[in-house]
Amino acid sequence: MDAATAFATAPKPTPALFSPSASSPLSHSSLRLPVRGPRRGRPLRALQSPSQLRDVSHHDVVVVGAGIVGLAIARHLLLHTPLSVAVADAAVPCSGATGAGQGYIWMSHRTPGSDTWELAVRSKQLWEELAAEVDGQGGGGARERLGWMRTGSLLVGRTSEELATLEERTKALSQAGIQAEFLSTTSLHALEPALSVGKDGGAMFLPQDCQIDAFQAVSLIEKTNNSYSPEGRYVELFNDPAMSLIRSDVGTIEAVQTSQNILYGRKAIVIASGAWTRSLWHNFLEPASTLDIPVKPRKGHLLVLENFDKLKLNHGLMEVGYVGHQVAKLNSISVASEYGDDEHGSSSISMTATLDTKGNLVLGSSREFKGFSREVDKSIVKCIWERAGEFFPAMRDVPLDSIDKNTQIRIGHRPYISMKADVASISVPDGKPVIGFVPDLPNVLIATGHEGSGLTLALGTAEMVTDMIVGNPGKVDFSPFSIKNRF
Repeated sequence: MDAATAFATAPKPTPALFSPSASSPLSHSSLRLPVRGPRRGRPLRALQSPSQLRDVSHHDVVVVGAGIVGLAIARHLLLHTPLSVAVADAAVPCSGATGAGQGYIWMSHRTPGSDTWELAVRSKQLWEELAAEVDGQGGGGARERLGWMRTGSLLVGRTSEELATLEERTKALSQAGIQAEFLSTTSLHALEPALSVGKDGGAMFLPQDCQIDAFQAVSLIEKTNNSYSPEGRYVELFNDPAMSLIRSDVGTIEAVQTSQNILYGRKAIVIASGAWTRSLWHNFLEPASTLDIPVKPRKGHLLVLENFDKLKLNHGLMEVGYVGHQVAKLNSISVASEYGDDEHGSSSISMTATLDTKGNLVLGSSREFKGFSREVDKSIVKCIWERAGEFFPAMRDVPLDSIDKNTQIRIGHRPYISMKADVASISVPDGKPVIGFVPDLPNVLIATGHEGSGLTLALGTAEMVTDMIVGNPGKVDFSPFSIKNRF
């Protein structure tokens, strides 16, 4: 739901092939609720020989993946270096996590001192700078062209334990330089009259947090990238899945072979393919390879309600349980945390609520491990609705069936990095993306595993990847995101 909700909207892909990241409408026969998902090219199982390919081209950098991370990497390289860039994707931009999320650029659920803290701070600063630049250009400004809104965020709690957590988090964020304010129930009600947290509740308020529209943001980035096409510095190849890596006579990786092209990367090849990175990587390497990038697709449901007039929001909201992904049991939905395992099939629901630039109410969110399934689970949809009703009394008397025609369901897959703990082989969250060169393949970088934070961290990740490629020291420490000695 930020790029905390940046889910990957995708129909069932063939795991052996690359699948990307945005959404086009699909319908689901078992429900009247429309499901957003991408249009993907037909999977190609057999590699084609170079003689069957339409084109061979040479570039400084080849990026595999046209989600927000891949496109932002291309943008940063084009703006800040003289390098040429090609971007290839099995679908079109916004077909995955990028197009399925809630679009918030928030710091409320970040933890000062964590491995991702500095990257999140830097990335938000870069988004702020981009919004200011777009505002300076006129033409509707950042709101019109990015969907940029400084809504502020409220992290809300309803128990004394949650209130203590919020007070501690407010203090920590304030000490880290983030404008944060702790609100009692009375103060919170003045900001959000429709919200009910009970007599023991309260919130942390971050007035500087923002939201963007992923589709508008991607459109703006694409326009920037394509402005370099006339001078031969940018090429984009969509609906053209990556099939293999091509090695030189001395064993170095020198090109990406797609279904229709061979793209040579003189300086670097970047794999930014989100939840599909692991299957793509396995397809790229020899069976004897021991390197495994443990990216799992973490499925999520998100509800978008058009013309819903029963509830007015003034800010973006998230319950404090979202931070740890530990929530109370809801009907048949089991308690789940970051430590839930694939085999258990457990699911968690946390309340998030925002209004987009069109005034649509966006509700979330769920988390579960279901592979690449994009079937709508009506029990989860029901639980999201009921969970929202626990915080917004005005929704409790509105049957979900009554608003089906004006409701869209986004199904997505966040790229989740996990490692096996020593105890009971439980799948444990790694908690940070993978951004760095592949050991023994010095010109191949991987940038994935942002889970629900792809949108938030995209610009910072793009800057980091660019610094790695050109050999700059970087504004953010690279080491926490390195592949070496990590998996």
